[in-house]
Order: sequence, then structure tokens, then C-alpha cells
Amino acid sequence: MNKYKVCVYAICLNEEKFVDRWYESMKEADEIYVLDTGSTDNTVEKLKEKGVHVEIKKIEPWRFDVARNESLKLVPTDTDICVCTDLDEVFIEGWRAELERVWCDNTTRLRYIYNWYLDEENRPIISFYYEKIHKRLGYSWYHPVHEILKYDGIETFTVTDNIILNHYPDRTKSRSSYLPLLEMSVEEDPNDDRNMHYLGREYMYYGKYNEAIDTLIRHLNLKNATWKDERCASMRFIGRCYKYLKRYDEAKMWLEKAIKEAPYLRDPYMEMALLYYTLEDYDKVINYVNLALNIKDHTKSYINETFSFDYTPYDLLGISYYNKNELEASKVFVEKALKIDPKNERLKNNLNIINEKLNTKK
Repeated sequence: MNKYKVCVYAICLNEEKFVDRWYESMKEADEIYVLDTGSTDNTVEKLKEKGVHVEIKKIEPWRFDVARNESLKLVPTDTDICVCTDLDEVFIEGWRAELERVWCDNTTRLRYIYNWYLDEENRPIISFYYEKIHKRLGYSWYHPVHEILKYDGIETFTVTDNIILNHYPDRTKSRSSYLPLLEMSVEEDPNDDRNMHYLGREYMYYGKYNEAIDTLIRHLNLKNATWKDERCASMRFIGRCYKYLKRYDEAKMWLEKAIKEAPYLRDPYMEMALLYYTLEDYDKVINYVNLALNIKDHTKSYINETFSFDYTPYDLLGISYYNKNELEASKVFVEKALKIDPKNERLKNNLNIINEKLNTKK
């Protein structure tokens, strides 16, 4: 017998290919509510066939917080626990029982594991705590994009590592709305450090490197920008922008700052290794990759880069030792990279080249 009434709620647009998988993952809830924002495919029909409560409403002008709040309104007020997800997300089976076990009557919000990026073998590469399970009353969504929940009282968090949500995104979907929405968000709240950081990062993604540098420096100068992991990321991104601008001394300076800011993270060392790879300084590549690999702890943070924990460190070592004509060492690291990414054709080709050279030496 369940103690709490649990409802899932979501927003969606043209996601029929995700409906079956998402529903199977979410059906442990008592009810499921979806706000469709104007799908032109069969998303709505497929959801309704499964008994999902669906309403259609176009949000114009588009804002994620408005859409989330409209979807939350669909959830009955006698609901005890709300579970906000997207249709490209999948819970590991058994999440409802764990939710019932850990939720307390005074809990307002739950932290649980979110695997944001998984490799082709379904191994988590970037994981962090998510906080989108909350009590029904008192919560609202804020910010046009990268929206967050705010509570009208004093929050009480419960934490579990036994509820796991996996993210399997449609990487063909456009992110074109993010930049103008982030600009709007920063204009609305110029002291919000999180969205200032996101805006700088987005400028970098768009190749607007000078705008990115200026914005990320603004982030670092905000009084409430105190989280070292995020500050380190802003410094790394500034360094990356200077690398793209071929202003390598400034890139090094900012990456050195990033390492000093968060020496416990792999990411700034890997960022420095990638800079020296561009500069073809293979001894320094090897040095910084090894400094990165000495850090075994994989912190649960959205700040982590995929290239810090996938095959990339071993790939860089393999290439660097090859360029130093140390073929045996090169082979060892390319083989390690292939163990992590066995379908990578470039790595396979690199290994073939190394083996051919080794055979000619015999």
C-alpha cells in the first residue's frame, strides 16, 4: 500500500519516438500529466492511448518556466509528490518504491542521481544530483531557460543515490532558442551567477568568443559566484576561447587560474592538455593528462566534461607517445582508449598504423 500520491508531469513537443520508453519508465506513478506545446506529430495521440492526461497549449513567447508552471497546474493539488521529467529521460525501475521509502512528511524536495551523459555502452560519463521531485504546493519555476524551482517557504531536502534518471537526448534537436532566452534571463536578473555562466558558455558554443570572455569575466566578478567548480569552468572556457582566437599565452594564463581554482577536478588539467596538443608540445600533453588521471574521484557535477572521463585522456597519451616515436607506450594507451570506445574507427586505424610500424622494426 502506497503512502503518498505521486504524479509525474512534463512538457513536450514532437516527441512521439520517446513516448513508449518514457511511459514505461514513468508508469509507477499514480497519474501522469503532460502539457503539449504544439506537436505536429503523433505525440499527443500516443500519450492519450496510454492513459496519460494531456493538454495542449502554445506558449508565446516561448519560455521554459512558463511552460513548466502551466504543466504543474495540471497536477491535482491533493498530490503529495510531483516528479518533473522530460520525455527523453528514463527512470531505472523501482524508483517509486525508493521514493516512498525515503520521503518524509517534512520533505519538500528530493535529490537523486541524474546521468546526463551516457556512452554507447550505457555507462554514465557525466552524473550529478537532480532536484526535480518536490511537494505539490509552494513551488514555482523561474527563468526563461535553465529554469529552476523556487519554494515559498523553508526547503527540506532528502537525498538518495537509489533513484536514478538517465538522459537519452535527441541530439538533432535545435538549441537555437537557448541563446536569446539566456540573454533575456541575464537581463531580468543580472546578479544570477548561474545564468551568467550559462550565457558565457553559450556565446562560446556559438563562436562568439569575445562576448563569451566578457560575459564569463562578469560571472567571475559577481559577489555570489563562489562555487569553485563553476568558477573553474568559467576560467576554462575563457582559456578555450583564447585558444580558438590563437592567443595562446592568455589561454595558458586562464587555464593556470582554473587549475588553482579547483585543483581537485580533472577538467582544467585536461583542458590544458588539449591546449598543448594544439601547440604540439607532447611532453606537456603527457604531463597534464597524467595529472588529470591522478584524480580518481568523479564528482557528481554538471560541470564535468565528457572528455575528462571518456577515452580522450588515453587517446591523447597514445598520440603524444607516437609523435615522440615511443611506439610501445603509444600502443598501450591506444588500446586503453579502445577498451573505453571499442567502435571508434579512428582509434582502430591509429592502432593499425602503430602495429605496422612496430612490425617493420622487427
